[in-house]
Amino acid sequence: MSPEEASNILKDADLICTAENSALATRRVADEITARLAGTNPLVLAVMGGAVVFTGQLLPQLVFPLDFDYLHVTRYGDVTTGGKLEWIVEPRAAVAGRIVLVVDDILDEGITLAEISRRLKEQGAKEVLSAVFANKELGRAKPIDADFVGVQVPNRYVFGYGMDVKGAWRNLPAVYAVKGL
Repeated sequence: MSPEEASNILKDADLICTAENSALATRRVADEITARLAGTNPLVLAVMGGAVVFTGQLLPQLVFPLDFDYLHVTRYGDVTTGGKLEWIVEPRAAVAGRIVLVVDDILDEGITLAEISRRLKEQGAKEVLSAVFANKELGRAKPIDADFVGVQVPNRYVFGYGMDVKGAWRNLPAVYAVKGL
């Protein structure tokens, strides 16, 4: 996508969550995670690339010992509809016997997070928890629910705060919805 196309998408988009509310939601999630996981030395796994912003804002607010690694799976690539799940990078850290916290940008249909959770349990994780910045309100059941949720977003194509639209705008501090999608 050209810079002009990306600028036009942002110009026409609807603001869903301000930068201030995004920061407040991340603070609240950090407090909830701290209450649940302080003293457990969890393995925190960021799901690349969407979770990079949320994880980067969240980790400094988790003031307890933890191990950190990442994984990379995708169903989207640079398109706006989900396809086949593709594992690009598996965690290097051993998960067997560990409490694992998976951090992701959005819980959309739940297919990706459910598969990640299944795979980590298969690898021997003691417990798998998940934190997502956004939970999309689909109006139907998902195969998995997140344990920690920053914000609820409508059933629209959203971007910003780590979520992209055709590869652009992950870097925005606020969340927007594309018009017409």
